[in-house]
This record gives sequence, C-alpha cells and structure tokens, in this order.
Amino acid sequence: MGKTELLRSKPSQETLGIRQKYSLAGKITVAEQRIREWYEEYKGNVYVAFSGGKDSTVLLHLVRTLYPEVPGVFVDTGLEYPEIRKFVKTFDNIVWLKPKMPFTKVIEHYGFPIVSKEQAQYIDQYRNAKSEKTKHTRWYGNKWNQGKVSEKWKYLIDAPFKISEKCCDIMKKKPNYIYEKETGKKPYIGTMAGESSKRKQEYLMYGCNAFNNKRPTSKPLSIWLDEDIWNYIKLHKIAYAEPYDMGYTRTGCVFCAFGCHLDKEDRFLRLQQTHPKLYEYCMDKLGLREVLKWYLKKDY
Repeated sequence: MGKTELLRSKPSQETLGIRQKYSLAGKITVAEQRIREWYEEYKGNVYVAFSGGKDSTVLLHLVRTLYPEVPGVFVDTGLEYPEIRKFVKTFDNIVWLKPKMPFTKVIEHYGFPIVSKEQAQYIDQYRNAKSEKTKHTRWYGNKWNQGKVSEKWKYLIDAPFKISEKCCDIMKKKPNYIYEKETGKKPYIGTMAGESSKRKQEYLMYGCNAFNNKRPTSKPLSIWLDEDIWNYIKLHKIAYAEPYDMGYTRTGCVFCAFGCHLDKEDRFLRLQQTHPKLYEYCMDKLGLREVLKWYLKKDY
C-alpha cells in the first residue's frame, strides 16, 4: 500500500469517538495495521520512541511482536525517576541519547515548564513581545501562532522567574531529531488522541500515520484509552516501571510541573515521600520551591 492511498481521507471527530469505543482486540488490530503500514513504507528504517512509561512500553511490545529487530530510542535527560532508567536497562536493542543542554541551563535561558505547554508558550510570548500586536501573534516553528494567556493564569505574567514551553523540545525532541537526521529512521510514538486537545487535533489532521507531515511520525495507539493500556499489560503480563506502583500516574521528567494544578494527589509531596533527595534537589537547587509557591499558591 503506497503513501497516496493511505492519505485519501482524514478521520472525523465522530470517527475518532467510534474508534475509541472499539474493544481492546479491535484496537490491537488497528494498531498492528498502522505499524505494518509504517514499517513497509520506510522499508524497516524505523524506531520506537521509548520513554520507559507504560504507553511506550506497550507500543514497543506491539512493534516487536511484529518486527523484533526494531530499535527503541531512550532520551536520558537526567530528569527521570531512577526506577525508569533501571527499567529501560532491562531491554535489549535500546539506543540511549542525551540532550546537549542540561536542564539547569534550559530553565536559566528559557524558563520553567508550568501550567501547560500552550499557556507557558503564551506567557513567554506575552512577556517578550515587541509590540501590543505580537503579544498575541508571532512566528513559531513553521506557522503563525495565535493565542492569549488565560485569565486564570495572567498573574503569572508578573512572576519573578522565566516561564517557557521549550523544555521538552530541547531536552527530549531535539536529540530524537538529530538521531532521525543521522539515521533516516522514522519514529513510532506512543501517544493517544484522548490525552490532550493538541494530540486530538493532530490525529484529526493526520490520522495515526502522518506520512505527509514535515516530520513524519506514526502513532499507532492514537485511538486507545488509558484503560486499554493497562488491560493490554495485564493480558500479555508485561513488566512495567516501578513508579506506577508507588502511586504515580505519569513517569515523565521528575521536575516537570506541567498540569500539576490538576493532580488529585500532589506529585511533589509524593516525590518528597518516595525520593527525598530528588525532592530537595528539585526545590532548592533548581528553585522550584518559589515557582510552585507562585503557581499553586502553597508552600513546599
């Protein structure tokens, strides 16, 4: 099946809703189809973006069930839970990458990741605008970005620290981009459309396999839900990273504050209990104590 045939139609919001209600068996069938299409399109020159989290663990299992030789690529940012790094080391054929700029320099030059990627970008944009017009519009990446700081978060414009969305781009995405340029490999990525409005819009624009995107990516789990991930893990008796058993629902960078205002249980108070040395480093060395005091209006 060629690229042209695969791009004939875009999924609609209604179609996405229907597909998200498929049985686990149905979702596995769809994921395997997308994995095969991607593999065949690029003649096996592909890789799995592997973070050590449950979603990418399931994706790696799906891909390697079909194509055992496909490598996983792990970006060692230095910000992971130690249990994540230990878990990743249990897998064969994993390429380890490192970002060129450490997190301390990222926050010094760009700012802290708080609220959400979208709002952090808008706050940074507003603060650094050269005119009233560019407070809400600027060239970002390859398009004009329009948006405004939510009324809820406008007080953060006056915060005594920098705020930015650039952390993930520099620490995680850039090492992958360099790897792709050097090897020509195209990535499988374990994200789901239901995780955020941005990921939903990307799915509605490209479907699972974004052959015609500037950076081609395959996201075979797009129609899956969180419960599907856990059901697949139970079905196949797959090992997963230890932080989930410690009560964490996400296993991204330890110091990331994106979305922590939505936590049912404070992730940083849990960090204090499970990894006290990391907690102290986060609060005192990185200065996150002051950031969270402004952001969440509470002391740490």
